[in-house]
Amino acid sequence: MKTVIKLVAALAISLAGAGAALAQEFTKGVVNKVDAKGQKVTIKHDDLKNLDMPAMTMVFRVKDAAILEKLKAGQNIEFVAERVDGKLTVTQVK
Repeated sequence: MKTVIKLVAALAISLAGAGAALAQEFTKGVVNKVDAKGQKVTIKHDDLKNLDMPAMTMVFRVKDAAILEKLKAGQNIEFVAERVDGKLTVTQVK
């Protein structure tokens, strides 16, 4: 019984790690517009696999206003987008 519990715990940790890795997948895009006042950015992006979304141009909120300071229109970026409180949000940029 202890072996089964250890096995289930190891599997749960493994699956949690896999989910975190998927959430951290970077997507290529081009910044179309930066709205510092609204804390939003418009990005033409490749498929967002973690959100099951095809390539398109759309507006995202940003997790941290400091992200906007790194961005300018026409810039090629790689970014992570996630659903935060039900809203599509850029959480990382490189």
